[in-house]
Amino acid sequence: MKTSPYAIVDTADPIDLERPLVRRSRILQSVLVVGLCFSLSFAVLAFGAVQEWSTFVFEVGAVVLFLVWAGKQVVSGQVKLSKNPLYAPALFFFVLLLAQVGLGISAYGYVTKYGVLQYVSYGIVLLIAAECVQEEDARKRFALALIIFGASYAFFALAQELTSDGKFFWFYTPRFHGSIYGTYVNHNHYAGLMEMLVPFPLVVSMGHLLTGGKRVLVAFFTILMASTIFLSGSRGGMLSFVLEIVVFAALILIQRRNPRAGLGVFAVCVLVLAFLFFIGKGQVLGRLGDLGPGIRFNIIKDCIRMFSHRPVWGWGLGTFPTVYPSYRSFYTNLFVNEAHNDYAQLLVETGLLGFGLMLWFLIRLYQYGLPTSRRWEFKWDGAVSLAALLGCTGLLLHSFVDFNLQIPANAALFYVLCGLAASKPLTKLSRPGRSRYTGDEGSGGLRIPVDNGDSLAQSI
Repeated sequence: MKTSPYAIVDTADPIDLERPLVRRSRILQSVLVVGLCFSLSFAVLAFGAVQEWSTFVFEVGAVVLFLVWAGKQVVSGQVKLSKNPLYAPALFFFVLLLAQVGLGISAYGYVTKYGVLQYVSYGIVLLIAAECVQEEDARKRFALALIIFGASYAFFALAQELTSDGKFFWFYTPRFHGSIYGTYVNHNHYAGLMEMLVPFPLVVSMGHLLTGGKRVLVAFFTILMASTIFLSGSRGGMLSFVLEIVVFAALILIQRRNPRAGLGVFAVCVLVLAFLFFIGKGQVLGRLGDLGPGIRFNIIKDCIRMFSHRPVWGWGLGTFPTVYPSYRSFYTNLFVNEAHNDYAQLLVETGLLGFGLMLWFLIRLYQYGLPTSRRWEFKWDGAVSLAALLGCTGLLLHSFVDFNLQIPANAALFYVLCGLAASKPLTKLSRPGRSRYTGDEGSGGLRIPVDNGDSLAQSI
């Protein structure tokens, strides 16, 4: 008797039933990626999210993202959490902060509680980046979004600098005056932001991910964004960008030994310098000759004395401006609200425990990020990992002479880049297509080809 090569199954196939769930899960994941981009952009444009209202909106946005992510887990029917190596040190640091509040260790409990809420928002954006920007397509879209935003923001900052006469958005005069650039009162923080963004167009333009006019356009974005770092006048930003270029060139020689990419990096540097001189701002390079320690060195010495009084637990997250006046060793009529060195401030506020967890966090970052970055020329996952690592490296150097990680917008982007660099990328799974099935008009079911044996038909 001749048997049919098809097995008749009911239309209520589990494969069909799962498709709406998969579709909803993918929609929610897209919403999370878009929401993450929007939150980061809002924080930057809202003056770095340093004002109370902007900080609150950013934190509420982070909570909304977490709720959507939790809803995605419910819709998918299972709670999935990747084994990101940064989760453990980040979680232990959170426990340390809770101990500072719960055990009454903090010198100013209310401020530390407020700092804990900020830290939770940073943890959420790290989680979203690590869990939802893993697939190749998601990483490509996210990288392109950062490139477009970075170039647009750099153009806006340059235009505002030339035409606005010290006002934000051409109409708003800040309450506290400073070295304004972009939407930041402090030009060093604008440079810190660009240090994290400029590696993305730099890496993409040096690889084979884009071709033709798109590649040339991205290279132009690199030159524009890098030039504004120098135009902002931030010496720490200039040195950090130079470090990123040196590290990138070294990785090219070590990993790929690609002379074309090395020549491209050199060309970018030359074009940045040419652009600076073309617009008549070559004198900004002269600021590199003025790197005296100044007041920062005195603050560091005072921080060492503060640390010696509470070496293990620290004074409490966010308490530096409260405690420091009692230890200040020099006269000034200015209010010193930050240590101008993120490492010294972390040591003072969280002690050896927090500083050790920070070292653990950074070791894991580079330990897991560097292997993924090796395929940066041909894979978006490698390009994103390498760009994120370069951005983190630049900011970490800048943190020795400034306090970018005390600015919510910059801190949030830093943690997002850490999550991207250390997460293990996923290859996009192919969706089961209708081409695998042949409809049977008379049966009300689906006919699925089976082998000569009946094992597959029986299992269905």
